[in-house]
Amino acid sequence: MYEVSTSGGRESRTSEPQTREGRGRAGPLAAQRQATIVAEVNSRGAVTVAELVDLFGVSDMTIRRDLDALDAGGVLHKVHGGATSVGLRSAHEPGFDAKIGQESAAKQAIAAEAATMVRPDSAIGIGAGTTTHTLARHLLRVEKLTVVTNSVRIADIFHADTRSDRTVVLVGGVRTPSDALVGPLATAALQSLHLDQLFLGAHGIDAEHGLSTPNLMEAETNRAFIAASRQVVVVADHTKWGTVGLSTFATWNEVDSVVTDAGLPAAARRAMKGTGCELVIAG
Repeated sequence: MYEVSTSGGRESRTSEPQTREGRGRAGPLAAQRQATIVAEVNSRGAVTVAELVDLFGVSDMTIRRDLDALDAGGVLHKVHGGATSVGLRSAHEPGFDAKIGQESAAKQAIAAEAATMVRPDSAIGIGAGTTTHTLARHLLRVEKLTVVTNSVRIADIFHADTRSDRTVVLVGGVRTPSDALVGPLATAALQSLHLDQLFLGAHGIDAEHGLSTPNLMEAETNRAFIAASRQVVVVADHTKWGTVGLSTFATWNEVDSVVTDAGLPAAARRAMKGTGCELVIAG
């Protein structure tokens, strides 16, 4: 595993006064905060630690203690970087609109870094997803690209641009809640192609189970994308780590690089060792 950091900054830790934190952990402030957390999770399906820190103005350790308590009580599921509703199981698939506003700064950093990997005159694949959607905007300035995608939204970004030296191929299929076109038609179209690079997002990334999705047809289409590509680059923010969807579509020996953000926990970075993948930390 090769880890590359694109930020020269030094990590720092800050501590908060004990008065509010200490009082909140055992008293009514904690109860009120935890009730609001449950309401947010049930309303949105998932929240991140960073979002809750901003919402309440407390430390991430306080939020993590809250999530530990709520997870133990069975009212939500604590995951890496946040929490999900108790109704969100491995087969649950959040919609595009529900995800596009989450971790937007991280997605921008990841997309900007991933875009530097693309060269003019390349044939690239771009899978559906909110991070790949962000990446597409960063690729508008790259000359003479051939882009193959199974996302109408991503195709629309390129079609709205005025460049005449670009070819965009949209494969057809059945539309998923995450706005991917998948199924036998998409898979058959991809099987005859030869791509220089592929950029894929993922519903879940796990050291043991690889890359996964809750949608079986999307998994099959992603496998066809991977088989058609010389280089596979995964673009995913840190909240995807530790999540396992219903179906694995790629194991680590099928992935060349993972581009993520600086929020990736140390444990996840350690877990990447031995995968043989380049780990790029954008920021």
